[in-house]
Amino acid sequence: MPRTPSIRLPHDAKAGPTKPEIRAVTVSKLGLTPEDHFVEVGSCTGAVTIEAARRAGRVTALERKADRLAVTRKNLAANDVDDATVELVEAEAPEGLPDDADALFLGGSRNFEAVLDHAVETDTDRVVMNVSRLEVAGRAVEAFRDRGILDEVVQFQASHGYELAGATSFDSENPVYVITGGAGENAEETDAADAATAGGDA
Repeated sequence: MPRTPSIRLPHDAKAGPTKPEIRAVTVSKLGLTPEDHFVEVGSCTGAVTIEAARRAGRVTALERKADRLAVTRKNLAANDVDDATVELVEAEAPEGLPDDADALFLGGSRNFEAVLDHAVETDTDRVVMNVSRLEVAGRAVEAFRDRGILDEVVQFQASHGYELAGATSFDSENPVYVITGGAGENAEETDAADAATAGGDA
């Protein structure tokens, strides 16, 4: 199997990109296919945008700050991402969100409840939200649950090794809460299958 090229982010958005390990988990939870329209809220450096563009048929990336959107555009170009597959939108969600998303990613917590409402109203099949602060994670989980779209919550923390006195020690990054769910027909079918399996095991 050919190796997926690593992502280059030569342009800085003054806000840290989603770390590679977190991106890997996030993209896995999104389950993107060439038939999908992927929508991202808060593109910032474009790290997740680039990962999505390599997998989904269409990508729409929203960013409320013009300077960060410019960084997204530059980093897309640095990774040879085809402009025809990615639409960059300067808007503050939920304004500017399309109505035909198959998968939605929230990289931040701004207006997240209104964004989730839009996902429910438009039957978005897969929704993933990454949160780094415990209090916000609690609110986000409740928001997913209140809308009947919560599937799971994963706390993920990566540690990177470094040499210390001729041995290897580790620096731990802050944990990230990856909240996943969905409001579309596929999500409902998955929930029904899970319920049937649970009933059979009882």
